[in-house]
Amino acid sequence: MTTIKLKKGLDIPLQGQAAQETMGVSRPDVFAVVPDHFAGITPRLVVHEGDRVKAGTPLFHDKAHEAMNFVSPVSGEVLAINRGDRRKVMSITIKADTQDEFEAFDTKNLADGEQVKQLLLKAGLWMFIKQRPYDVIANPDKQPKAIFISGFDSAPLAPDYAYVLKGQGSALQTAVDALSKIAKVHIGLNARQHNVELSSLKNVDFTAFDGPHPAGNVGVQINHVNPVNKGETVWTINIQDLALIGRFLQTGKVDLVKLVALTGPMVIEPKYYRYRYGAPAGQIVRGSVHNEIPLRIVSGNVLSGHQIDLDEVLEPTANQISVIAEGSDTHEFMGWIMPRFNIFSQNKTVASAFLCGKKDFEYDARMLGGRRAIIVSGEYDKVLPMDILPEYLLKAMIAGNLDKMEQLGAYEIAPEDMALCEYVCTSKMPVQAIVRQALDNMKKELE
Repeated sequence: MTTIKLKKGLDIPLQGQAAQETMGVSRPDVFAVVPDHFAGITPRLVVHEGDRVKAGTPLFHDKAHEAMNFVSPVSGEVLAINRGDRRKVMSITIKADTQDEFEAFDTKNLADGEQVKQLLLKAGLWMFIKQRPYDVIANPDKQPKAIFISGFDSAPLAPDYAYVLKGQGSALQTAVDALSKIAKVHIGLNARQHNVELSSLKNVDFTAFDGPHPAGNVGVQINHVNPVNKGETVWTINIQDLALIGRFLQTGKVDLVKLVALTGPMVIEPKYYRYRYGAPAGQIVRGSVHNEIPLRIVSGNVLSGHQIDLDEVLEPTANQISVIAEGSDTHEFMGWIMPRFNIFSQNKTVASAFLCGKKDFEYDARMLGGRRAIIVSGEYDKVLPMDILPEYLLKAMIAGNLDKMEQLGAYEIAPEDMALCEYVCTSKMPVQAIVRQALDNMKKELE
């Protein structure tokens, strides 16, 4: 196995790693499916209020690809179709049965990649397959040159996939065998962690990565193994979603259940929860966090996740919830002038960088500074282990210069790859939002 050592990057010492303990979640009466969770699609409804659905029944499909279904996670009755401005579908709510009834799919005798593709499209599991360029749900009409899967997550307080995937080796192998009929499958492993379920897989090419975050980002792994050039497409899948696809191929049932890690310094006992897509985040968070101060609840990790309310639904690809203090009630005497022993500094500008050693800190959501003109300082280069020029790429994205964006590596970038750049940015630029908007504009103009 090839080992690639990465020197650039940054591990953020945050308190609240999830213990290897799994809890159940009570089943809510109402589930919701949110079309905005699926990047790059335009929904067209195929159900109406009052319709009966099973787990796996199509609720809507992509307007551009009618075969691409998005399905109900539970059986029950369509309670409401909630719309926003210009009748945009915001969510579809389902009054769930106490016991799920599943749509039956024929998952046997998948002779070639086209049959695998059509089955995943029909069953609504295509939503887990994303593509580079543009970091959107993969276009099924395009043939990928490779399929990349990261076998570990290096983000702050990320789930331990060695624990999450325990006992799912058979499902992973089933999914890999099916996807290998479409394209060559690559899996990136953590050089410092032994994962039995992954290392025993066949029909894959393994590469080990050793280094700080973002070593676990699939975009970084693609850049070092098989970069994306103009006109090429690469597919990516999260490793836990790969196991979910494998379970579907073994049983013929769409069962959208996975383990989600509840993490962060404001969590009383960080641990894993068994979560079904469509349930509100409050089913996990309520009663598990400190409520004495205002909190920021993040779907995903603190670098690339986004803020949610307790009544909101996690994305189907979410594997983590992070909870930190909002910081709105924090007032520090003299602020940055004080030596400060309770915060982490990447640039070693506070006393804790020299006196506290390896210590995990309690972060909050304050920016600790205001936005200003972009400063070319070389900060981005220190934390992005990819063969691109991030500051120049970001300027091209702000300017909307498509030619420069192509030349500077926009086909390989996703917002999460630039999350550390946003963290260390002296100018407090909303880097990930800029990247997301630029990629959407590229797709609109060039596709």
